[in-house]
Amino acid sequence: MRYLFLIAGFNAIFFALLLFQKRMAKHDKILFCWLIYLGFYTGIYGLFSHKLFSNYHLLSASFVSLLMLNGPFLYLYISSLIQHNFKLTTEKLLHFLPFLLFNLYLLIASFFPDASEGIRLDHVEHAGKPLFLFNLFLTLTVLSGPIYFILAFRMFKKLDINIFNNFSSDANVNLSWLRKLVYSFGVIWTMLMIIATVHHIFHLGSLSFCTDGLSLSLSIFVILIGYFGLKQNEIFSQEAIKEENTYISADKNKEKYAGIPMSEEELGDCAEKIRHFVETEKAYLNPDLSLPQLAETLDVPSHHLSRVINDQFGVNFFNFVNRYRVEEVKAKINDPKFRNLSILGIAYDSGFNSKSAFNRVFKNMEGITPSEYKRQISHQTD
Repeated sequence: MRYLFLIAGFNAIFFALLLFQKRMAKHDKILFCWLIYLGFYTGIYGLFSHKLFSNYHLLSASFVSLLMLNGPFLYLYISSLIQHNFKLTTEKLLHFLPFLLFNLYLLIASFFPDASEGIRLDHVEHAGKPLFLFNLFLTLTVLSGPIYFILAFRMFKKLDINIFNNFSSDANVNLSWLRKLVYSFGVIWTMLMIIATVHHIFHLGSLSFCTDGLSLSLSIFVILIGYFGLKQNEIFSQEAIKEENTYISADKNKEKYAGIPMSEEELGDCAEKIRHFVETEKAYLNPDLSLPQLAETLDVPSHHLSRVINDQFGVNFFNFVNRYRVEEVKAKINDPKFRNLSILGIAYDSGFNSKSAFNRVFKNMEGITPSEYKRQISHQTD
């Protein structure tokens, strides 16, 4: 077990050094700091955990407080990926305040032997009575994980909204690797924190099981976040995406865009302009088509284009473009000239750039899979 922690610590530092060699974007800089912290945390745990929690109770409490850093780092990392023009403001840095207050409390308590004796994670007979503030900070440490995982879920939802309103494909921007990692790690982390809380309050189980379990899960997380994070590019680096874009009903769209000066006639003309261009030029065949790209081509402001698509067509940009792609796929499946192509080949030829995305979009719009649709067409022609 000890060697696994050391390997994880080494990997974290190694991935951080690889990041340092490239031209780092904002999210890379946050990941670099995160990996350095994770590397030293898991490495130190692997080297000194057998002595730390039994011989140095204040230092071990401070070491546990480091777990409060994972949530803020996760929050900042996701924010830097999904927010256009992300800036590390004072408000965002306040997420690290609980960690600082915890350690300030431990520092002050170190000057009072009677008080510091009650600050320990192990359970010994001569230990003092646990202090209220210490238990409060431990509770905040336990709650830190679930709170930030919930925040991460909300940010992923915001990302989905931005994708649907600005992209025609989510293959390279949906952060699927990070979603899976956060979801699985969130469940494991929360369960282990509950076990650690039960141990601390009711003296059930062993301290080493709790700390080893937390550090082991963190070690696996280190390796995965470093490997995938190293390859992650900025999502909105070239896109002027507004965070307030949302996919809402037509009635709410009218209220949302009320401040944008466009008459009903202008809305209709712009809608016809969009329809004519997309259908005649087959812009949907471009797998990387985005709202800003289409707006630039049509010489229409992005916010006007977004309003027209939502208000006049009643859908978001993602569904607007992919409806054309699905119809293109259906037309080619029905066309004898394309019988030599597989369904996936037709999908790629129609603007899709991912098998999974194609199958998902087609079934959502048609209610059946592409294969089922092709079988129905075959039965009708027989």
